[in-house]
Amino acid sequence: QVQLAESGGGLVQAGGSLRLSCAASGRPFRPYHLGWFRQAPGKEREFVAAINRSGGTYYTDSVKGRFTISRDNAKNTMFLQMNNLKPEDTAVYSCAATSSVQWSRGEQYANGYWGQGTQVTVSS
Repeated sequence: QVQLAESGGGLVQAGGSLRLSCAASGRPFRPYHLGWFRQAPGKEREFVAAINRSGGTYYTDSVKGRFTISRDNAKNTMFLQMNNLKPEDTAVYSCAATSSVQWSRGEQYANGYWGQGTQVTVSS
């Protein structure tokens, strides 16, 4: 079992930055591919970014050039650096882990491990 816990959410003005963290416990997460998802009120969950075991990355189009995903296997922690935030980025952000080889497809995380989420609110 892998337990995931997000932190770093908060309230920020449009154009500002936040850095989310996802800390893993229970077992090392080096073997897993990791992803960030977000869900805004009344909307479906959206696959935002992912990073595989080797450091390869994926981003959904709306965050390319603004968000950066990274991982520190020694610290069992994943990060999402979010710059130039927009009001439409407002959502609960959750991290997830999967061992599926199709790590860049959001649905592959459905049967993986999930955190509880952290709220990100961007004011205009």
